[in-house]
Amino acid sequence: MKEFNYLDSISSEKVWLGYTLKECREKEINLGLDLKGGMNVTLEVSVADIIRSLADFNTNANFNQALINATELQKTNSQKTYIDLFVESYTKLDPQAKLSTIFSTFELKDKISLTTSNADVVKVLTTEVDGAIANSFNVLRQRIDRFGVVQPNIQKLGNGRILIELPGVKEPERVRKLLQGSANLEFWETYELNEIINNLSEANKVLATLQKNGGVAVAKDSTVATTHSTAPTAKATASKTPALSKVDSLKAVLQNKNASTTDSAKVLEKSQKENPLFAILQVNAQGGQVARGPIVGYAHSKDTAQINTYLKIKQVKEALPRDLGLRWSVKSIDKKGEIFQLIAIKITNRDGRAPLGGDVITDARADFSQNSSEAQVSMSMNQEGAKVWARMTKDNIGKSIAIALDGYIYSFPTVNTEIDGGSSQITGHFTVDEAKDLANTLKSGKMPAPAHIVQENIVGPTLGQEAINNGFISFVIAFILVLLYMVMYYGIVPGLIADIALLINVFFLFGVLSSFGAVLTLPGIAGIVLTLGMAVDANVLMYERIREEMNKGKTMRKAIDDGIGHALSAIIDSNVTSVITAIILIYFGTGPIKGFAVTEIIGVMTSFFTAVFLTRYMLYLYADHKSTKEISFITGVTKNWFKDTKIDFMGLRKWFYGLSGALILISCISFAVRGFSLGIDFSGGRNYVVAFDKPVSTDNVRRLLENAFEGDMPQVITIGSDNQVRIATKYKINDNSATIDNEIEGKLYDNLKPLLKSSITKAEFIKESIKSSQKVGPTVADDITRAAIWAVLFAIFGIGVYIFIRFREWGYALGAIVSLAHDAIITLGLFSLLYGFLPFSMEIDQAFIAAILTVIGYSVHDTVINYDRIRENVLLFPKTRQNITYQLIGKRNVRTYIQYHGNCNTDFTCHVYFWW
Repeated sequence: MKEFNYLDSISSEKVWLGYTLKECREKEINLGLDLKGGMNVTLEVSVADIIRSLADFNTNANFNQALINATELQKTNSQKTYIDLFVESYTKLDPQAKLSTIFSTFELKDKISLTTSNADVVKVLTTEVDGAIANSFNVLRQRIDRFGVVQPNIQKLGNGRILIELPGVKEPERVRKLLQGSANLEFWETYELNEIINNLSEANKVLATLQKNGGVAVAKDSTVATTHSTAPTAKATASKTPALSKVDSLKAVLQNKNASTTDSAKVLEKSQKENPLFAILQVNAQGGQVARGPIVGYAHSKDTAQINTYLKIKQVKEALPRDLGLRWSVKSIDKKGEIFQLIAIKITNRDGRAPLGGDVITDARADFSQNSSEAQVSMSMNQEGAKVWARMTKDNIGKSIAIALDGYIYSFPTVNTEIDGGSSQITGHFTVDEAKDLANTLKSGKMPAPAHIVQENIVGPTLGQEAINNGFISFVIAFILVLLYMVMYYGIVPGLIADIALLINVFFLFGVLSSFGAVLTLPGIAGIVLTLGMAVDANVLMYERIREEMNKGKTMRKAIDDGIGHALSAIIDSNVTSVITAIILIYFGTGPIKGFAVTEIIGVMTSFFTAVFLTRYMLYLYADHKSTKEISFITGVTKNWFKDTKIDFMGLRKWFYGLSGALILISCISFAVRGFSLGIDFSGGRNYVVAFDKPVSTDNVRRLLENAFEGDMPQVITIGSDNQVRIATKYKINDNSATIDNEIEGKLYDNLKPLLKSSITKAEFIKESIKSSQKVGPTVADDITRAAIWAVLFAIFGIGVYIFIRFREWGYALGAIVSLAHDAIITLGLFSLLYGFLPFSMEIDQAFIAAILTVIGYSVHDTVINYDRIRENVLLFPKTRQNITYQLIGKRNVRTYIQYHGNCNTDFTCHVYFWW
């Protein structure tokens, strides 16, 4: 705690190269949820509810049935938008029906009339729905900002879906409630501070008395969970200190603030005892007098929770007016984001509701005043809202009306005159961005657009730390082995040069990831390891070509120059094909898979730079040095490795044709008979990783859960270690209620009790034993399945197109496509055949798709290298190529692969292998 408070206090100080500690923390590499632990949620905004609202909750039977039908169709046909499915369902129920009869409401009167065509109505609906989704996104972003999560990620996914990643979250149930609630926009009348200052002083005295009698405790470090966590500076705090000579209880505060700095700790302690409230809440004062307006005072972010606690105490409530409500501003008033305002509102209704809600807003937009260059917000209300707004503005001329969203004050403009007609402008020295934010806030209450969780992934901190350890260990081992291999195979000097380039490559890779704010995931670590492999491939290609040139009698300097030049085209082609597969993964993948693809692309760029430029530069430095000894790029141990390998490929080709054909046939039969073990990414459902104190049997766990989920038999597999299992079920997967997750966790707890410690409670089981959980709705699963299929097909096709463009002959492209399809089918066949027989998971999920595309990338990598050598030799010996082509056409009519082995003699006699 002391370490946290110290780092918190220096967050705004410059600690490295002109950057503050806070800025340095923000530039750290972001860890994904699978490494850090936390919660990943995909929300889907309820478009059906938006359409109901746009239709003013029309009771037409066909209209409501069409919404029901569209909701069902979306579960199996997520290619089309919900609006398209609704329109199809509605016109199917009544082919002659006009949508304008449903949507020509008061709110849409300027956009839809009874004569508007169906096509135009659809355009309006699409615009309105997109706007509602954008507003929901804005509300969710504000909620996440207030939740206090470090490095949250929120982004639109399209089709009404919003992705939210919350690293380090430990209260998933609270997050679910926070994210799935509808926006609550309210307009409140306000109190003037001078109307309630005496009540606040009395509340302060009450707190001092209670504290003296031991009835209330003051937090010594004032460390509380709030939106902002940086500590206040003495200067910032002093600038907000009031000078209220008329209020005795505030004089003590001022006297304490003027004490010497050497006694600051004692002064603060004394102030907290004598003035518990005013010691942390600086009253809004100007010139020694209470300021006008509804601002009660200012507080540091870390003290807001303590103030809230004080205000909830029964004796304090009795000292304050019954209709007084105190709300915090949503935004800070200082550049550091530390100081927030406390606003006084009037709660006049007995049920606690605001006089005016956000549902009356029909439009809001950022605008510019005709009389100044400052931005303002223009808003319009419906007829009912206009009446209430006129009364509120008439009764509060000269006072403020506070605008609140989800209980936080966004603005409190002063009323200058009565506003009738429902159209008004809000001014307040807004910047353009602030005006846009307020306009979005106002539009957020325009219609109910609740969001439901359709995909969820929770990773516990323990599992995340385990993933970090395993990922780091695998990376280090792979890296060390690569470094040792290069020295062992090519010698000390070439090996060390390659190793230095690899080290710099890793440095660049992590630097770029950090600069771009990319998120490092477990698949991302796998991408880094694969990047090392690609970087080594580039060095191997250069070294082999250099050695080949030296065997021709060239000097080392000339051999380096020519060898790298010859290897460059193969390096470029192999790297481009890897980038193609990564781009396809970024487009079709989600979450960690995108992290893998981003890491791979960055790795390709950095490895190309380090291999082609840095390795070549270091080789030139070595070769040009006066005392340099010529090196052979080989060692005594490895000089005969892979040399003069003579395999009769032509003689064995029929055996391999038969083997490949048999494997493909077996794979296709397995696809039809056994199918695949689909992960919940593709099948939909819920996964729970549960850890026990002792090793458990999957059969025993399955038996205990046999009747837990009303006929749905869960799948149970061991994962990680023998005391940890993963439980998958489709029980109530379409249920989006707020209690369903708690219900399933309760069923797991009740049925697994025989395997748990006798003293463990349900809350402890959920927090400690459930290491991670995952949910994928059927609609999302359908989208992921379709995206995965297209990803594989586009990868194969895209690589084929590139090879055709690069080599200018369709035979090269066809050979590559057939080869890639061959590798993909056999890999899929093995997973289809062996799942259930091997002691580990053989599920097909998004991670598998990333792996299969990596296999495709590496398969074409070798193919491209061979193609490049063929192209080079064909250009060198065109006559030989013509003779070979003539003989092949005469014999077979199809030529798919030619490889020259060794060097042709001066009379153009060559050793040639053919593949048909």
